[in-house]
Amino acid sequence: MRIAVPTNENKGLDSDVAYHFGRCKSFIVLDENGKIVELLDNASEHMGGTGLPPELMKKHNIDVLLCQGLGPRAIELSQKLGISVYTSQAKTVKEIFGLWKSGKLNKATKDDSCDEHET
Repeated sequence: MRIAVPTNENKGLDSDVAYHFGRCKSFIVLDENGKIVELLDNASEHMGGTGLPPELMKKHNIDVLLCQGLGPRAIELSQKLGISVYTSQAKTVKEIFGLWKSGKLNKATKDDSCDEHET
């Protein structure tokens, strides 16, 4: 299992979770035990690359996305691609992973999307 967390810094598990996953600098990828297995640059079209952020996640075999915020279309596309999305206001990668691992996060729905992406 591969779990991605968006971040704008590389401080390992102490990295802050980026507010919006599509505009983050990179993604820290963890295994199911919380061990960092990869650091992915955000090469999506939001950052001057190609493809949508959920497509980037799928390309790198991400199973779970843990983030603070994303738009309703990103939630929908992630789900269509088989990526489970969970949102939380947790501050660090370690904190959000711990909440997910302990079953304290629910799968995201359109109601969990960022307000500025409702239209």
